[in-house]
Amino acid sequence: MPSSKLKEALAEVLKKEGYIAGYSVRESNDHPSNTLNIVLKYSDNKKRVITGIKSVSKPGLRVYTKADKIPRALNGLGITVLSTSSGLMTDREAIRKRIGGEILCQVW
Repeated sequence: MPSSKLKEALAEVLKKEGYIAGYSVRESNDHPSNTLNIVLKYSDNKKRVITGIKSVSKPGLRVYTKADKIPRALNGLGITVLSTSSGLMTDREAIRKRIGGEILCQVW
């Protein structure tokens, strides 16, 4: 997929939380933008670690929240990714740092 700083930051959050095995950014000679390659992570019985992703904030309707009102994905079994003034972070980090922001997606 075409790479951007937001997509790279999201891939870094997913890697840090253990949802993907890794990612790489390759420069492309025939395309104006770089390419982001994500390596999915699988459990022992060959099932994907990521079972669902829900996009919350969309271009037509941005969803912002305060630090004390951040929703939990699957009652804490998943993560909510927020775009804050301190960069992309999970719901746990944002609650600990008391920072609100735009809810990008929920992953479980």
